[in-house]
Amino acid sequence: MRLRAPDLDAWHMAHALDLAERGRGAVEPNPLVGCVIARGAEIIGLGWHRRFGGPHAEIEALAVAGERAAGATMYVTLEPCCHHGKTPPCTRAIIAAGINRVVAAQRDPFPAVSGGGFAELQAAGIEVLAGVGEAAARRINAPYLKLLATGRSWLIAKWAMTLDGKLATRTGHSRWISSEASRRVVHELRGRVDAIMVGRRTVEADDPLLTARPSGPRQATRIVVDSRASLASESQLVRTAGEAPVLLAAGPSAAAADIRRLETAGCEVFVASSPEPGERLEALLDELGRRRMTNVLVEGGAKLLGSCFDRRLIDEVHVFVAPKIAGGAAAPGPVGGSGIERMDEALRFDEAEWRQLDGDLYLTGRVAKSP
Repeated sequence: MRLRAPDLDAWHMAHALDLAERGRGAVEPNPLVGCVIARGAEIIGLGWHRRFGGPHAEIEALAVAGERAAGATMYVTLEPCCHHGKTPPCTRAIIAAGINRVVAAQRDPFPAVSGGGFAELQAAGIEVLAGVGEAAARRINAPYLKLLATGRSWLIAKWAMTLDGKLATRTGHSRWISSEASRRVVHELRGRVDAIMVGRRTVEADDPLLTARPSGPRQATRIVVDSRASLASESQLVRTAGEAPVLLAAGPSAAAADIRRLETAGCEVFVASSPEPGERLEALLDELGRRRMTNVLVEGGAKLLGSCFDRRLIDEVHVFVAPKIAGGAAAPGPVGGSGIERMDEALRFDEAEWRQLDGDLYLTGRVAKSP
């Protein structure tokens, strides 16, 4: 079967998008980018951005194509850069290689690029076509695009619960609700985010490590929302602060002695000035954005998740539902907060997907944004 030109462009771009996904967790705060160089249906070069600070996808693909790149078409999931950053401009390498056509999924909104890459290529006589596969490209780079547009991280909510919606029994016992397969997925998720956030009560109840086991491409900063800076020195988080970063988010009521105690143990303490918990949470998220944290995983508990959902801060959810019944009116549920008054106000999800993991049901989805 011979593909028509528009179909061929879409086919190669789909391949480039698949390549881009391979960099997830390793390239942030840079975007995920994949690249294919082709002559008709023949692929002569491919690459993806593998790690932050490393060669961009276009440079990797050009290295594979070699001299055959002259006169070929490049398919790339994001506008090629035209500025000196960690690496030289990709546009100059594309021009020097003799590429005669560039098909890109979307413009890069990064201010140092933002249409400048396309303009430089066109000024060199290279045909540029943008917008092929744009919706898919925006989806895979949604965290990068949010960080650029709002200065805030992509927030991912995660919890495991029983079939009747309980995070633990009425006594607080929760190990283990989910299956081993589900827990493996959680560790994979932890290994690709910049930070893992929990509330003080979750630490007191579970004494978690909040690390990825085995380790992933990133080492997450472990964040505890604790207004009084009362995190126990004997907790696993404090005792391992020298092995993986711990950031404690405190409020104005935190005692100076407790702040010094935690800092001496190797923790970092961020103090927000507002007496109102929601405003302190917003201040923390602004700080994480300033640190260019792209993805932040919120693991609970119910009070923290409730505050995030009440303020419409969550972008993505990962929920593990075990075929178990805990019962008990006093047993905790996953999301606290004020909640909604009417069911038509409930948050909805785009492209929600269900999978089965060793008997558990695993839901992933992104929160649908209001028009």
